[in-house]
Parts: sequence; C-alpha cells; structure tokens
Amino acid sequence: MNAAFVLINTDMGADVEVGDALKKIDAVKDVYGVYGVYDLVIRIEAENLQQLKDVISSNIRTIDNIKSTLTMIVV
Repeated sequence: MNAAFVLINTDMGADVEVGDALKKIDAVKDVYGVYGVYDLVIRIEAENLQQLKDVISSNIRTIDNIKSTLTMIVV
C-alpha cells in the first residue's frame, strides 16, 4: 500500500465544500482543515504509485474550488 499527504489551497470560503467532496473519494482516508498556508491536508492510499497519481490528477485536482495542491509521498 502506498500513501501520500496532499496539502490543498481552496478558493476563499470553499474549504468545507471541498472537504465534503474529498470525503467521497475512496482513496481519501483522512481530511483535516488546517490554519496557515494551506486550507486542507488529506491522506490518501492506493495500491501503487500510478494509482496515487491517477487519484490526484483525475479525482482530487478536478474538484471545483481547488486552487493548488502539494503532494508528499510517504516513503
């Protein structure tokens, strides 16, 4: 199992809406609202690195009101 943390910036005031959408994705295991530079931190898991990439690019980055992401793959 491969895991990654994704730090997410959302449009102003959209963090709850984006968090709710993220919780519907099977690979997303945890969603945390945070203060500071980022609005949300999530933990995702997938069988391999390609699936992690696919979840991030096809499922997460396509959610409305996400401005940017930073992915940290767990080693």
